[in-house]
Amino acid sequence: MTSPTTGRATRTPRRLPGTPADAGRLSPAGVATEPGTARIAVDLLGGDDAPAVVVDGALRAVRADPHLHLLLVGPTEVAGALIHALDPAERARVTVRPARTAVDMADELVTARADSTVRAAVAAVHSGQADALVSAGSTGATVAAAALGLGRWPEVRRPALAAVLPAVSGPVVLLDVGGSLEPSPATLARHAVLGAAYASAAHGVVAPRVGLLSVGTEPGKGDRARRLTDPVLSTVTLPAGARYVGLVEGYNVCVGTRADVVVTDGFTGNVLLKAVEGAYAMAGGPPPGGGAPRAAALLGVGGTVVVCHGAARPDDISSGIALAAHLWRRDATDRVAALLAGHRTDRTTDTEVRTS
Repeated sequence: MTSPTTGRATRTPRRLPGTPADAGRLSPAGVATEPGTARIAVDLLGGDDAPAVVVDGALRAVRADPHLHLLLVGPTEVAGALIHALDPAERARVTVRPARTAVDMADELVTARADSTVRAAVAAVHSGQADALVSAGSTGATVAAAALGLGRWPEVRRPALAAVLPAVSGPVVLLDVGGSLEPSPATLARHAVLGAAYASAAHGVVAPRVGLLSVGTEPGKGDRARRLTDPVLSTVTLPAGARYVGLVEGYNVCVGTRADVVVTDGFTGNVLLKAVEGAYAMAGGPPPGGGAPRAAALLGVGGTVVVCHGAARPDDISSGIALAAHLWRRDATDRVAALLAGHRTDRTTDTEVRTS
């Protein structure tokens, strides 16, 4: 993957005071470095290769982080296999919430309303039994369960999944990567607000630069939704001192010198994320800072939720758990919500804006 910006000086990521040096970078092993207890509910039956991969990833996570407590949501015999592999001190940090129904990747979204592991994990967060939840199950079912069980933030009709990619010059927040597949100008504009607040609160980026993904950087490029959204974002006041830098292209996501937050719809974002993952595989592996993440934060619901790739490996599950713990320890959900309080995105219309 070559970049047309070769020869440019790379930018040192701007961080808030007190932010850990590795904030925003997901360790392949999911090793947490921050202090503070975090209670994470783990959906044992979520994912293509569950429960074996989830059990392995959870085992790695609890051994790597001495302040991590896990609530295993799934069949007791599956949870028992993980608990049996732990030493007594680690075992004391693991509890079980029995649930036996898994949501299949092909199931309808309303299946999330049934007595499933993901629904039970959401209920655990809602009741205060857990601080956050991690699932590698059906993205649609997880988003639906979280929205139903935890509620949505005001003015957020479609929650967004935000992933952090290790670009050349520092982490880049990409959203949406699968939560909302059909874009509208209002949705894309709201994603810009969510992404700016998330980059600041969760990953310590000062005054994030926000770009809208398109097929070119000139005004008027892209499909109807982008043509409508671009002028709207040019006038919107973004939270956390963020500013809109205009349209960006795919290579800007990997380079990171133009934008800290890249906004798109869930369909395009998910395709791009997996294409980057495939490019790393063709190149012989990810860069030293980590590859394309297989875990993303769900923004816009009343709790901390992390969704892992359905084809997640054990280290991906471990990284997802570490991300959930990081978000909880930084009070990211409440801080993002506070940044959005009172913030309103200008209404968009169905009238196409002519720019040329």
